[in-house]
Amino acid sequence: MRAIRVATNGGPEVLELGEVEVPEPGPGQLLVDVAAAGVNFIDTYQRSGLYSMQLPFTPGSEGAGEIVAVGPDVDGFAVGERVAWAMAPGSYAEKALVPASSVVKVPDGVASDVAAAAMLQGMTAHYLINSTHEVKTGETVLVHAAAGGMGLLLTQLIKSRGANVIGTVSTDEKERLAREAGADEIIRYTQADVAAEVRDLTDGRGVDVVYDGVGKSTFEASMASLRPRGTLVLFGASSGPVPPVDPQRLNSGGSLFLTRPSLGHHLLNREELDWRAGDVFNWIASGAITIRIGGTYPLTDARKAHEDLEGRRTTGKLLIIP
Repeated sequence: MRAIRVATNGGPEVLELGEVEVPEPGPGQLLVDVAAAGVNFIDTYQRSGLYSMQLPFTPGSEGAGEIVAVGPDVDGFAVGERVAWAMAPGSYAEKALVPASSVVKVPDGVASDVAAAAMLQGMTAHYLINSTHEVKTGETVLVHAAAGGMGLLLTQLIKSRGANVIGTVSTDEKERLAREAGADEIIRYTQADVAAEVRDLTDGRGVDVVYDGVGKSTFEASMASLRPRGTLVLFGASSGPVPPVDPQRLNSGGSLFLTRPSLGHHLLNREELDWRAGDVFNWIASGAITIRIGGTYPLTDARKAHEDLEGRRTTGKLLIIP
């Protein structure tokens, strides 16, 4: 079968398409024909070596497809069923071995490509607004990169809670998408002082919470945008890692809260996985959220997918279609 392989860490050029043996599912594993694989910033971190992986490896931690073989000691799954997953490596391939413990069934009302596009970012948005900071009616929230896959999801979900959204974007098209998702106010981060604009929009108070998946280039503005006892949720670092921070800054900024969560720590058991994925699929099927697929790429164009993602030339979610 064909698969993308990374033999050495580096830029998108290290993504190589090759032929590998079709694996056999072992105990607790499923072999799945991959219909679509999600492209995420964590893939670029692993490719570059920012997140350590044993080399060589096949990137891609999110996908959806049809089960073609079931390993020993697996209950509740059968050949022919459609499933989706996140936090399981090896999805940039025609077939993937996935732990059954990481897999959920895709309901009939959700297409496979939409399921692949929704798993990682959908469940991340779920824990961010439910577990990291429970968004409440009347709160004001700052969402960075509001037209990205995560930003569009967060904006829709925050608005469904009755809260107000201030989104940051860089272009007219991205502003249009963020407003369509429900953003109340938009700040062009390339043209304005984000923190100053936030203060103007909130009558000097600041926002209750900032959801920041950008990291290095937005961190200072995020800190300066919070109200006293506000929360900065740093859930990603697409612009690079944030330098060390003196905890005294949290005090001087107004007894602020800073957290760096990850999806893995919010999927500690089957109950959490079923809760989060189940809610995401229900939101999609009911029309409560719309998943925007911003681009699809064949395996041969995996490098371009990474280049487009890292170059911030995209909106919505990117998929690789084997």
